[in-house]
Amino acid sequence: MQAWRVYENGEPGAVMRREEVEPPTPGEGQVLLRVRAANVNFPDALLCRGHYQVRPPLPFTPGVEVCAETEDGRRVITTAALPHGGFAEYTLADAAGLLPAPDALDDAEAAALHIGYQTGWFGLHRRAALKEGETILVHAAAGGVGSAAVQLGKAAGATVIGVVGGPEKAAVARSLGCDLVIDRRSEDVVAAVKAATGGRGADVIYDPVGGEAYQQSAKCVAFEGRIVIVGFASGTVPAPALNHALVKNYSILGLHWGLYAVKDPASIARCHETLTGYAAKGLIKPLIGERVPFARAADAVQRVADGTTTGRLVVLPEGAHA
Repeated sequence: MQAWRVYENGEPGAVMRREEVEPPTPGEGQVLLRVRAANVNFPDALLCRGHYQVRPPLPFTPGVEVCAETEDGRRVITTAALPHGGFAEYTLADAAGLLPAPDALDDAEAAALHIGYQTGWFGLHRRAALKEGETILVHAAAGGVGSAAVQLGKAAGATVIGVVGGPEKAAVARSLGCDLVIDRRSEDVVAAVKAATGGRGADVIYDPVGGEAYQQSAKCVAFEGRIVIVGFASGTVPAPALNHALVKNYSILGLHWGLYAVKDPASIARCHETLTGYAAKGLIKPLIGERVPFARAADAVQRVADGTTTGRLVVLPEGAHA
């Protein structure tokens, strides 16, 4: 089969190699899946660099999220079992982690549903306890992670403010349903949020960026607001001033979604049922920026690493038309 493999850590575009290899052999509790579509996630870039919290043995195939087909023909979504990731014709996954792909979504959309929307749902509801009528601020609102949070916020009845970089991404954020879009390149984010909320600030802030975005968040979070830390796509891990959190009465909440698979796996299945229902009603639909041919997988991971993409890039095996 064809697979992209990494033999040494570095930038994805430099270290991902396309090869002909034997299909992987399932271990105990695992299943072999035929990949129908593989979503590109920022952790794929971190895996290539050797900076992710999980470091699979070299060589490995990246691609942590797939829509795939079981041997008996069922269409499923799941996270791939590294080192045999999804940028290949076949991948491995834990049998217990397979979830039915929603009928309302095509293969590329289904491949982009699992991690981003589960993270958004757990972040907004389980961690931040978002209430109808509250205001949420989403950083990188036109990106893969942010766009999911925008749609989930609207589905929950919240007012959604999206922060983006540039007019093209601003147009995308508006199309996703943001009630207000702030272009961080030409506007003062903190001033714009305070103006939009009558000086109150945002009740919930969803931050997959870190760095300067976190500093802005701390300045415009409301009384008893909640800042949900999802990741550090900026490359800078902020050091929060806890005295500031104390005097302003706000919470800083960490979210490592993958931990739920270990601590509370039943909650992932329940969330998937909710997301499937949302998809059937048209409340959520993954924003696919580009369906990428298999031959350009390394370039796609590099572009996500560089932060130049809008929505999700999904890699399709040769011959796929999802």
